Amino acid sequence: MQRLYDFLRRHPAWVDGFWAVFLFGISAVSATAHREDRGTDAPLAIVPVIVLLCLVIAMRRRMPERMLLLTIGIGAAQVALDVAVTPADFAMLVIVYTVAATGARWASRLALAVSLGAATVAQLRWPNDNSGVLGNVAIVVLQTVPFALAWVLGDSIRTRRAYFAQLEERAARLEKEREAQAKVAVAAERARIARELHDVVAHNVSVMVVQADGAAYVLDAAPDQAKKALETISSTGRQALAEMRRLLGVLRTGEHQETSEYVPQPDVEQIDELVEQCRHAGLPVDFKVEGTPRPLPSGVELTAYRIVQEALTNTRKHGGPNAGASVRLVYFDDGLGLLVEDDGKGAPHELYEEGGIDGQGHGLIGMRERVGMVGGTLDAGPRPGGGFRISALLPLKPAH
Repeated sequence: MQRLYDFLRRHPAWVDGFWAVFLFGISAVSATAHREDRGTDAPLAIVPVIVLLCLVIAMRRRMPERMLLLTIGIGAAQVALDVAVTPADFAMLVIVYTVAATGARWASRLALAVSLGAATVAQLRWPNDNSGVLGNVAIVVLQTVPFALAWVLGDSIRTRRAYFAQLEERAARLEKEREAQAKVAVAAERARIARELHDVVAHNVSVMVVQADGAAYVLDAAPDQAKKALETISSTGRQALAEMRRLLGVLRTGEHQETSEYVPQPDVEQIDELVEQCRHAGLPVDFKVEGTPRPLPSGVELTAYRIVQEALTNTRKHGGPNAGASVRLVYFDDGLGLLVEDDGKGAPHELYEEGGIDGQGHGLIGMRERVGMVGGTLDAGPRPGGGFRISALLPLKPAH
């Protein structure tokens, strides 16, 4: 039964054709009986009327507006040629429903207006002599009700289809929006991980390289200093591995992994440890905190730490062997200020203006992205007296 129903839904024209043939058979039998009763008085126009009304049934889905106009013409011809009502006139109800459900709006309104007056015209043309005035009025009302119900049913179907179409469109739009949001989230997560990897690798590897060079230089003359440098390399490498494992753990386990299993994100308090690490690596750093320290949002704390980390890394890479740096951390009422300066030879112009060439300059790009994510501002460039200067202002919000 389900297969038959699916087949009929896929071939609606066949269904309409079947009902058209069925209606034609009933109408032909009725017309033959009517002609036998009236003899030669029966109008011959009844045959084309029946045929055309059955055609309306067969073609109602393909061209509903044209079939409505054809039906109106047939009804007018019936009245003019005195062709009495036949079973084929049931097509008028069907076309009213069809136009109300699927036709144009003007056709739907026309169908409603004509159908409400059709019963009155028919009763005036073929009155019932055995009924009085009230009886004829009752007949008109009873004949009008089916037309009105057919139009109401068709219009309800139209409204329901439009509602479901709107729901499907909304669902499709929401699905596209979810896909777009997922792509944006993936891109943002990739950018975040890229920034973290750059900060971890660039800082720790630069420290290890500086210490390794120093150890090689003093290996024979000062074995104790070489040993200390190797210990720094070892501890820095372990720290880098720990942070790398944290990032890889996030990639492998997904959202359901407990964050407590990972190494905590660096915060402002760890800037002091970062500065000490740079000092042990041979970079003189003057670190000062101004204002009253207080809890900050985790995003602001991580951003502040990474900016200082990247700035000091750049000083070691581009400042030269005798460069020194200073770090200022200032707590304002509505913001956290960072100022990192060095007195080295500074960075090449393309690194801080154009974002780097051939893969260089990603550290400053990452700084700007981090600061932008927390709604802050960043300024990076050479100092008037030589060296390089990075300043940032991060807005503060109450930490919850």
